[in-house]
Amino acid sequence: MTTSIQPLSTKVLKRPVLGARRLSNYWWAVVVTLGGTGFFLAGLSSYLHVNLLPFSDPTQLIFIPQGIAMGFYGVAALLLASYLWLIILWDVGGGYNEFNQDTGRLKIFRSGFPGENRRVEIDHPLSEVLAVRVDIREGLNPKRVIYLRLKGRPDVPLTRVGQPLALSELENQGAELARFLQVPLEGL
Repeated sequence: MTTSIQPLSTKVLKRPVLGARRLSNYWWAVVVTLGGTGFFLAGLSSYLHVNLLPFSDPTQLIFIPQGIAMGFYGVAALLLASYLWLIILWDVGGGYNEFNQDTGRLKIFRSGFPGENRRVEIDHPLSEVLAVRVDIREGLNPKRVIYLRLKGRPDVPLTRVGQPLALSELENQGAELARFLQVPLEGL
């Protein structure tokens, strides 16, 4: 899925950032939910001696140690699935980057976990932007990130967490943003 810079006008750029609502998270939430439910029902079936699964007969399992282990794994998987479904519901990490030359401000917004710091917002004047930096590291755990260098602050990441962007897309986004902000592009 590509996320390109979307001009709202010639003086405003807004780039959406994909959070937890990505296909891989939905896939794993479904798989873990189904697996956890199966393990939990197998453990419960061995305890009650009633077959609760349509595709196997776990009533033949001895409750201690096999049934209790299956039940434990099922509960653990269902807790993990609940966590996955909640971060998808809350869209943790999702948001946008907005660069507005009309107001002379940049706004970086991300959604977090519920609570006091649910909304993470960074609002700065565009005049404090020093450069756009592209960080590319290949290997076993590749890293491809676009950072915004601001005066007196650590570099602010602008790209999503997770699956790295394609090199061509990363270069295009970095160059487009640097050109729009009229600052140097570093790292390429």
